[in-house]
Amino acid sequence: MRVRTDCNVTTTTQTAETVIAIRGFSFRLGKKQILRDVTFSVRRGEYLSIVGPNGAGKTTLLKCLDRIVAGGSGQIEILGRPLASYRQKELARHVSYVPQADGRVFPFTVEQFVTMGRYPYLSPFTAVSKEDHQAVRDAQQQTGTLEFADRLLDTLSGGERQKVYVAAALAQGASILLLDEPTTFLDYRHQAEIRGLLMRANREAGVTVVAVTHDVNTAALESDRIVALRDGAVVFCGTPGELMRPDVLKKIYDTPLLLVGHPGAGLPVIVPAVSQLRGPRL
Repeated sequence: MRVRTDCNVTTTTQTAETVIAIRGFSFRLGKKQILRDVTFSVRRGEYLSIVGPNGAGKTTLLKCLDRIVAGGSGQIEILGRPLASYRQKELARHVSYVPQADGRVFPFTVEQFVTMGRYPYLSPFTAVSKEDHQAVRDAQQQTGTLEFADRLLDTLSGGERQKVYVAAALAQGASILLLDEPTTFLDYRHQAEIRGLLMRANREAGVTVVAVTHDVNTAALESDRIVALRDGAVVFCGTPGELMRPDVLKKIYDTPLLLVGHPGAGLPVIVPAVSQLRGPRL
């Protein structure tokens, strides 16, 4: 079977439904080539996951989309405009970013931190407006963080902090949400809560979600489309059903994976294989 790597990038006459368009984008860090001729588009209101092995360039690509990392060759457009044409505050009104958890905790209360998500609309010479306060409150209500609004971030569990980071991104009011491994290091309950928040933001509020993840099963069960990177290049782009095939996954991860049918999704999912080295229990 031919593996799909074509993610249609619409022309400028079709950009009303395209919020991100990447054409032939490459990125080098020093002498190391991180991204190679990446091309795909993201549609308005879509939930798109980016998967692939470690070192594939997933996080770097996400940072390039939010201009956390500058440079590269090729073309990136946000809402039909070149990325380079945006001032950073202007870009932040359209694109919000939740980074991968790295253990750092900021010395703020939950409410203070979520309010910082309103920075695209604030200036040093203006007070926080009623509209800003309402956006912060709404984001906290959506994420279930209003009940600990006065607590310091360092008093929260990892799962609670991640909900606060998502709340800050939602308070930003952007229509595009970029997330880097949003459920890494979380227990099953908090994983489910974060996944539920993202699905509601996408399905009910129409927020376009682009999420980097190592969890292929979650990507398959919740995404509209999936892009897979390997060695900095797109090696797959398509639907969950097209992705969850042994030959396709082997091309991406260079190892055989065991698939079984999910009882409720009508889609195969990956399950752990029994190690051939496992001996009888003593």
